[in-house]
Formats: sequence, C-alpha cells, structure tokens
Amino acid sequence: MSKYSIVGKNLGIRILDPIDITDEIMLWFNDATLMQYYTNSKNAISRNSLIDAIAKGRVEKNNFTYGIFDLSNDQCIGTLRLGPINLHHKISDLVVLIGNKNYHGKGLAIEAIELGNKAAFELHGLRKLFGGMYASNISSIKAYLRAGWIVEGIRKGQYWNNEKHEDRIEVACFNPQVFNEKYIKDATLTDLEHLLSIYKS
Repeated sequence: MSKYSIVGKNLGIRILDPIDITDEIMLWFNDATLMQYYTNSKNAISRNSLIDAIAKGRVEKNNFTYGIFDLSNDQCIGTLRLGPINLHHKISDLVVLIGNKNYHGKGLAIEAIELGNKAAFELHGLRKLFGGMYASNISSIKAYLRAGWIVEGIRKGQYWNNEKHEDRIEVACFNPQVFNEKYIKDATLTDLEHLLSIYKS
C-alpha cells in the first residue's frame, strides 16, 4: 500500500502531520518571494499557526494540508492546501506551493495541482474547486489552466498591490463526474491568451 494518498508520475501527496513541519518548511513561509502571492491577508504564518490549522482542519474535516513529495527520494518539496471546504456545497479553494526552489521551472506545479484536483474529487467528494489570483501572477494562472482549470471571471481592482489597483483572476475546476463538458465550456472565459497578455509587464 502506498504511503501517499495520490501518486502521479513524479510526485506523491499525503496529509501532513505536525511532526512533518520542519525548519525547512517554515523557511518557505518566511520567504518573501514565495509568499508574494500565497496569501491575500499578508499575515505571517508561524509553526504554531500552521500546526493548529492542520489539527483543526482534521477535526472539522474542512481544511487539509498535504505535503508534496518527490517520489524519487521521498523529499517534501511543497505543500497543497485544500480548504476551507464548504461541506454543504462541496466546494473548496486549492492552493499549491512548491517551496523548494531547486524544483522550480520543471513543470511540477502543474502535476501537483492535478494531484490536488484528484484528491479533491475522488477522496473528498467535492463538486468544484475555485480560487483567485493576482492578475500579475501569470505563471501560476497558466499552471492552473494547464492542470485542467478554467478562468471563469475577473474582479476588477480587487487588490491593492504595490500602491496600485490590481485585478483578481477567478479560476475554477469542475468535477467531470458532476458537470458535463458543455457546462464547463460555457463557464469558461474565451480568448484567454489576449486576456493574459493584458497583464504582462
């Protein structure tokens, strides 16, 4: 039996235990570059707050923090947060962080998001995943799109970033066992390349 909840080509994911929260992982959450787009609140993430969130989410079954592991060496290279889950509507946000910078630029964020999609739909029985990103975060938007997500809307001037207004790009992923292809196609904004080109600096 695999030690991982979901396994892909290069990566595996499993829910983190408090003992898994190493000094290396905490360095990721204190890295300004990695955290630039990670949280909208800009609040600092401490070891205690992360451990408390993991424990509370498990009890309430509405927030799960997975570790992202390199299958070749079982090294944790990032985290995947599924939550908060709305248990009535069966929807959730999904946030992926590849914290180990040695693994950047290899397309692994796409695989990690795909594993998150699979965990959300197959293990947690969710109908839909959703999220929002800074419009300037082009690399993350493209990673989610390549992992089966769509752009379903834009919230104009949602963020105040670097002393200027910035749009929020609304992204979503629909469980294909619940929604048909036409429904998903109709929900998708068209001409995405033009849309993203507007935000490129």
